[in-house]
Amino acid sequence: MADYDDLQYQGISSDNSKRSTRILSGVKKFCRANLLVILLLTSLKLGIIIGFAVKFGSNRDFSKKDVEYISFPGTLFLNALKMVIVPLITTSLISGMASLDKNAYGKLGGKAVLYYMTTTFIAVILGIIVVTSIQPGRGADKDAIQREGSSQQVNTADAFLDLLRNMVPPNIVAACFESYKTRQVPDEIEPGMVTELMSNITGATVTMVMTTEDGITSLVNESVMTTKMPMMRYKSEGGFEDKTNVLGLVVFSCFFGAIIGRMGQQGEPLKIFFDTFMEAIMRLVSLIIWTSPVGIFFLIMGKILEMDDWQKTFQQIGLYSATVMTGLAIHAFIVLPLILFIFARKNPLRYLFGVAPALMTAFATASSSATLPITLQCLEENLNIDRRVTRFVLPIGATVNMDGTALYEAVAAIFIAQVNGLNMDAKDIVTISITATLASIGAAGVPQAGLVTMVIVLNAVGLPIDDITLIIVIDWFLDRCRTTINVWGDSIGAGIVYERSKDELQRLPDPFEDNDKFSIGYQTPNINNTHDDTTL
Repeated sequence: MADYDDLQYQGISSDNSKRSTRILSGVKKFCRANLLVILLLTSLKLGIIIGFAVKFGSNRDFSKKDVEYISFPGTLFLNALKMVIVPLITTSLISGMASLDKNAYGKLGGKAVLYYMTTTFIAVILGIIVVTSIQPGRGADKDAIQREGSSQQVNTADAFLDLLRNMVPPNIVAACFESYKTRQVPDEIEPGMVTELMSNITGATVTMVMTTEDGITSLVNESVMTTKMPMMRYKSEGGFEDKTNVLGLVVFSCFFGAIIGRMGQQGEPLKIFFDTFMEAIMRLVSLIIWTSPVGIFFLIMGKILEMDDWQKTFQQIGLYSATVMTGLAIHAFIVLPLILFIFARKNPLRYLFGVAPALMTAFATASSSATLPITLQCLEENLNIDRRVTRFVLPIGATVNMDGTALYEAVAAIFIAQVNGLNMDAKDIVTISITATLASIGAAGVPQAGLVTMVIVLNAVGLPIDDITLIIVIDWFLDRCRTTINVWGDSIGAGIVYERSKDELQRLPDPFEDNDKFSIGYQTPNINNTHDDTTL
C-alpha cells in the first residue's frame, strides 16, 4: 500500500513538473518572440517614472544645456532614424512602383487616397463634435492662461501654392535637404501714410482695411488698435529653407518607379539596383531598431525634465488637453479599428500588437517620417503585409495622411474661438472642416508641424493667430499623441489596401519573393502558419 502511495505521489509530482516546464517554456518563447515590445514598454515606463522622480526629487531647475546632455543618447537614436528617411522613402517607392503594372498601382493609389481622405475627414468631424460638446474654452480667462512662443503670419493662398511648388522641386538632389516656403515679412507703415480707414467690429476682432497714398490696400485683424500707432502690413517673400522636401521626393519617386516598371527588360538593371538598395536599407534599419529602447528612455526623460510648472499648465488648459485626448482616443480605439474590421476582417488587437513598436517610437520621436522605417518592419515582418503594398502606401501615408493632426487642428481652432467668446455658425464649421482636412495633408511629418498649418485654419475663419501661443505650452505632449494616431492610421490603411487588392497582387509576380528574409527578432506568433496569419 505504501509503495502504491509513493508511486502515485511520484506520478503527481511528475505531472506537476511537466506542467511547470511547459509553462516556463511558453513564457520564455513569448518573451523571446516579443522581446522588443517588452523592452520598449519598459523603457517608456522607466523614462516617465525616473523623469518625474528626478524632477521632483531634486531641488534644482534643469537648464536647456542639462536637458540636452541627458537627452543626448535619444538624440543620437533620432538622428539615426532621420539618416535613413530619404533613402528609405525614395528606394521603397521606386522599388514598389517598378514592381507593379500601370493598372495595379493605379488601383492601389486610388484605394489609398480614398482611405486617407475619408479617415482624415472623419477625424475632423469627430474633433468638431467633441469640442462643441465639451466646450473647453467657454468661461476660460484668456489673460490668465500662460502664453509661450510666438505665432507666424501665414498667407493661405501662398501656403497652398508652396504645397504645389514642393511637389515639383526644381532640383531633386536639393530636395533631400531643402524645401520652398513663402514667409510673411513685416512692412511697417507710418501713421501719416494712412489716408482711408474703415473698421468692422465682429465680436472681439477688429477688421481694418487700410489704403495708403500709393494705392496699396491691406487687411489687418487686431484685437486692439489705435490710430496713433504705426500700422503694420506684411509682404510675401519666398525662398528655400533647411528642411527635407519629402513631398517632392515622394512625387518624383512614384513617377520614376512607374517609368522603370514600364521599360520592361531595359529597366531591369535599375529595378534590381533599387530592390537591392532597399533591402540594404532595411537591414540597416534592423540594427537601428534595437537601439530604440535606450533612445526612447532618454528622449522621454529629457522631455519631462524640460517641462516648466506642469501642474499650472494642466490647471489652465487641462480641459482643452482632455478634449483633444478624448477625440484622439475615440478615433484610435473605435473608428479606426472598426474600419479595419469591416473592410479587412482583421483582429484589431492583434494588429495593434503587431505595430506596437512603431507606435511607441512615434510617441517618443513625435515624427511619423522618423518612425517610417520601424513601421515598415512591423507590417512586413510581424503582420505579413505584402511588401509591394507597404513600400508604396506607407511612404505616401507618412507624408499626407495626418488623421491626428486634422482632428487636433479642428479642436484647437474652435477652442480659440470659444476663448474669445465667438460663436461659430454653420459656414464657419464647414470652412474649418475643409481647411483642416486640406491643411493636414500639407503638414510635414516632423515635430510640431501642425502648429504651422494651424495658422491656415485660423486665417480661414478670421480668428486671431496670436492665440496659438495659448496652446503651445502643452503642444509637445499632444504632438506625440497625434503623431501616434497618424502612424496607427497609416498602418491600418496599408492593411486595408492589401486585403482589398489581393486579387490584383496574386496575378502579378512578386519581385521580393526570392529575396532572403531578414528579421529584427520580433515577430508576432504565426497562428495559421500561412501568409495571411492576421486574417481571422
